[in-house]
Amino acid sequence: MLKESSALIEHGHRENSIEQTTGTIFDIVKFSTHDGPGIRTAVFFKGCPLHCWWCHNPEGQFPVAQLVYREERCIRCFSCVNACPNHAIKILDGTPILLRNACKLSGLCVWVCQTKAREIAGKPVKVSDVMEAVEKDTIFYDESAGGVTFSGGEPFMQPTFLQNLLEACKEKGLRTAIETCGFVNAETLMASCPYVDLYLYDLKIIDNETHRRFTGVSNEIILKNLRQLSHSHDQVIVRFPIIPGVNDNDENVHQLGEFVSSLGSVKEIDVLPYHDFGIGKYKRLGMMNRMPEVEQLSPVRLSEIVEKLQDFGLLVKVGG
Repeated sequence: MLKESSALIEHGHRENSIEQTTGTIFDIVKFSTHDGPGIRTAVFFKGCPLHCWWCHNPEGQFPVAQLVYREERCIRCFSCVNACPNHAIKILDGTPILLRNACKLSGLCVWVCQTKAREIAGKPVKVSDVMEAVEKDTIFYDESAGGVTFSGGEPFMQPTFLQNLLEACKEKGLRTAIETCGFVNAETLMASCPYVDLYLYDLKIIDNETHRRFTGVSNEIILKNLRQLSHSHDQVIVRFPIIPGVNDNDENVHQLGEFVSSLGSVKEIDVLPYHDFGIGKYKRLGMMNRMPEVEQLSPVRLSEIVEKLQDFGLLVKVGG
């Protein structure tokens, strides 16, 4: 009896410890239909080891919180200037300008802004906070075979927080998916396998030097991890974001199709045509956009790429 009580107490302590684990996210999107099958709740983590030139979630690149300024909402009341305790906002030509090096993220400028022109991207949350949000939509997951998707940024940049969330979801019977760039410690990746129903694995460029140029890192770990994961998990979908002028050439498409077709359990590629929805975010974050103008992929070229990948015996879907 004493042993049983001790075990229950120990389990309670561990469960409480998991629930109190803290991570940093920048958004929770409900009723998502683009982050895995069915209706899903997508949790977006801060921090990514890659800095892709075309990134449409630049607020997910850095692991720390960032101040966002939407100039189009600003009414020039200058309440933010007076509120900032660090004097990090100055008036220049009638516009409040943020001196980002002086900003300490006190949040007071956000609090006084009447039009929500200022906000902070990134906040610390506990596992219990995230679970409270995702559990509210359980009925929608059940009816659509949906679930929870952890995205970013890169979820594996916060391995303990992610693992605890995965375990909490499994305990509640929630289906889980992870969208990952694959640049992660192999042991960390493999430890997640029992708790993940589906991996959405981004694969962008096969040539290592080209990959390094446009993402900032080598792809050796990414390719090695995908090969290992394909032998250990039977639910892996490769995602191929197509960026015109970067990775839409025949050579890269052929190399990608050849590599994916050589993997054991991976049979599907979701091709994701580039969109410019994230362009405005760079200015709001005070970040440099290295690809301000990208031509849209033509329907004809998209069909050609799909056919080339299908020639390798792969199931190819547009979107995902």
